[in-house]
Amino acid sequence: MIDVKALSDLSYGLFIVSSEKDGKFNGLIANSVFQVTAQPAQLAIALNKNSLTHDYIMSSKKFCVQPLMETAQMPFIGIFGFRSGRDFDKFSKVQYKVNGEGLPVVTENTLAVLSVEVKQSIDLGTHTMFIGPIQEAEVLCDACKPLTYDYYQTVLKGKTPKGATTFKEYQGGVK
Repeated sequence: MIDVKALSDLSYGLFIVSSEKDGKFNGLIANSVFQVTAQPAQLAIALNKNSLTHDYIMSSKKFCVQPLMETAQMPFIGIFGFRSGRDFDKFSKVQYKVNGEGLPVVTENTLAVLSVEVKQSIDLGTHTMFIGPIQEAEVLCDACKPLTYDYYQTVLKGKTPKGATTFKEYQGGVK
């Protein structure tokens, strides 16, 4: 038996994950981002295969991770979290720059940026895990606090989209 409530005790942050394909930019909100090694410093992310950002990373083999600030407001989070880049230009609504890797870096409401070159990907069924070494890293706000998933849910009253790794679909009233 699996008590899915136990999964709620895992801690997460919220991040913008962005990439580039053929000169176009896209990004999304992810919570499954983690450092997997120290030497060399490598990150892993898990993204839903249906997302446009997933397609961009599959093509370019690179991505940026940008931890969100705790002060980020829901309208800003919604730009990357609840709309598809297939029919909405997310980067037309935010301040950003292009880094040395050619990737879009959101310069508002983010603490830092870490650029990663994908060295391997693992098919997880509905999601793909992308893993690779950090190529560039920059602190954007040294004194800011990161937005945790718990804060997002309890204080901001944010919802979990169906494509997220932490989405729980309860069936038959069993939680």
